[in-house]
Amino acid sequence: MRRSLFAAFPLVAIALTSAATAQPVSSNSPDARPPAFRAPSQQRPPRAAPDMQAVLDAHARLGARPIHLGTPSQVRAGPTPTDAVKAVMAARGMSTAPDPSVVTSEMSYGRNAWQKARIYRPAGPASRQRPLIVYYHGGGWVIADLDVYDAAPRMLAKQLGAVVVSVEYRHAPEFKFPAQHNDAVDAYRWVLSNARAWGGDVNRMAFAGESAGGNLAINTAIVARNQRLPMPRPILSVYPIAHSDPTLRSRIVNANAKPLATPDLEWFAHYFSRRPSDTQDPRINLVRANLRGLPPVTIVSAEIDPLLSDGLNLTTALRRAGVPVVQRTYPGVTHEFFGMGSVVRGAMQANNWAVSRLRPALGGALAKQR
Repeated sequence: MRRSLFAAFPLVAIALTSAATAQPVSSNSPDARPPAFRAPSQQRPPRAAPDMQAVLDAHARLGARPIHLGTPSQVRAGPTPTDAVKAVMAARGMSTAPDPSVVTSEMSYGRNAWQKARIYRPAGPASRQRPLIVYYHGGGWVIADLDVYDAAPRMLAKQLGAVVVSVEYRHAPEFKFPAQHNDAVDAYRWVLSNARAWGGDVNRMAFAGESAGGNLAINTAIVARNQRLPMPRPILSVYPIAHSDPTLRSRIVNANAKPLATPDLEWFAHYFSRRPSDTQDPRINLVRANLRGLPPVTIVSAEIDPLLSDGLNLTTALRRAGVPVVQRTYPGVTHEFFGMGSVVRGAMQANNWAVSRLRPALGGALAKQR
């Protein structure tokens, strides 16, 4: 299966610079060439930790090129950060085979080939229904897939003894905004109808996601609140796309970061949007959304990431809305680090912290509909 390079860069924030705003949005063809995007700064980003740098070096050796220089088809076919992690593991004599303590199956929730989900379950029988996690992967809504983002849902299933449903959704530019957000909600409704058959308990449920998926996790909770659907108990949002301001500090400081740079965010916006104003929609620009009444949120951020400011500003917006929220920034790591726990120490620390945040909520009393 061809993997999306962006998958390696989970859900990239759709931030437009004034130059990008002047650019027309793309056609629906994944082979349409992008316009020229330039970084707003030439400064070097913070230095990566040695184990993080080893993954970045492996990614470069595999032939990775900046996302914003290719077409969606080219980027989807290119090497991903997940490929780089496996290369590092192989070089260290580590097995790259999936952890056998977690089993998976795939099912469709819609008519389009992209509308499918992978269900992760701990191997062996369960004495009662397991906690349930609905997980949304990254890729800026243009690239990446379930394979690229396999590590995090597999880790959550194992560490929390949970049923994790990793949702695939239609990609842009073939299907533009808000197709991905609509699919996220449709998949959630499907999960509610089928969770019991997989041994999942909808009364002990969390939403989780990385990058673009971190955005979808928050958005789906907003829809659940508005439509009085069962609510998740906690939400885990990892380096989410949440703020469309091109002048954010992390857009400048990490303009030339790898594997995700500021021009890559403009690239995603170019292919994702129907019109430039889409980036100001509160579903994309989450800091402008009505966030009141959401369950507690945990936000994980990376120091070397153009989306760092998104997570910080979303934290502020959630607090102002009265939502319990905790945010932590991990130093020396980049976008996409969360799924690299096998080789990056900071990723393992973030994984353990996220699990510690989710476990009490998933094992507690039943959630009430809001």
